[in-house]
Parts: sequence; structure tokens; C-alpha cells
Amino acid sequence: MSLNKVMLIGNVGKDPEVRYLDQNPQNPANAAKVATFPLATSERYTDRAGNRQENTEWHNIVAWRGNADVIERFVKKGTQLYIEGRLRTRNWTDQSGNKRYTTEVIVDNFQLLGKRTDNPGQEGAPAPQAYQPQPAQPVQGAGYPAPQGGFSPSAPAAQQGPEDDFPF
Repeated sequence: MSLNKVMLIGNVGKDPEVRYLDQNPQNPANAAKVATFPLATSERYTDRAGNRQENTEWHNIVAWRGNADVIERFVKKGTQLYIEGRLRTRNWTDQSGNKRYTTEVIVDNFQLLGKRTDNPGQEGAPAPQAYQPQPAQPVQGAGYPAPQGGFSPSAPAAQQGPEDDFPF
């Protein structure tokens, strides 16, 4: 068994670069979209001498297709993001014949963080749709009693039935 999982919270270092790969002139809608950008994470600590220290690590982020669409619309330099993904290391030979390596974080899931005004990519843009859980519907039949009116937090506990005996 193996696990390749990365979780980061940081700030975007520059506007994402968005490209289309394998673009077919007859059907441009099928082109794969990829967004790349640097993300900075910082660690702050006090050293033994009592001085405040800060260490910033830069991560190369790569987002594909649907994630790239959302990043293109809402993410700009300075945007704070939470990213879940996996590490990938690529290698190639440069023009001088030297072997080069790069490690990237491939985005599986991400969230915009901070207030809307904190993220410059969100000003004037419609908010992305978030999952909104629906209120639970009472189940009738199958041995469950039908609901007897609504719950009233101000009602004394003595008026509630034994099925309303919640420990919280």
C-alpha cells in the first residue's frame, strides 16, 4: 500500500498561467486545460536567541480541466488557497544537455480561503457555488411516528416526549 497526499494552505505568488493542450482545430472544446502557479507557505517561529524567524517554501501547483477552469476565473496573485493533491516529479534534458528535475503538486481538490475582499480574484466575480446541505426530512412509516409539530427550544423539557430526550 502507498499514499501520496499533500495538503497546503498558502498564498498564490503570481497570476495563474492557463494553457490548452492537445487542441484540435475542429473541436477546441475537447482541449485539456491546465493552470500552473506558485504557492507560498510560511513557517514562523522563535529561535533559541528569541528572534522571530520566518521560512517560506514555494510549491509549483498544477491544476487540470475543471479545477483549471475555476482557478482561471477566481484565483489571482495574493489569493489564499487550501489545496489537496499529490506530488509528481518530472525530468527532462535542457538545451545544454543537463538533466533537470521539478516537483509539482497536482491539484485534486481546493478551496478559496479568507474573506471575499481578501482575494483579489473574486472582486466583482460571482461567488462559486458551494454545497448547501438540505434540511433533514422526517421519515414516516417503517415504524417511525409522524411528526407532532415543530421543536421549540424555549419550551420546557417537561413538555417534550421521551423521543426528544437529547443529551445536548
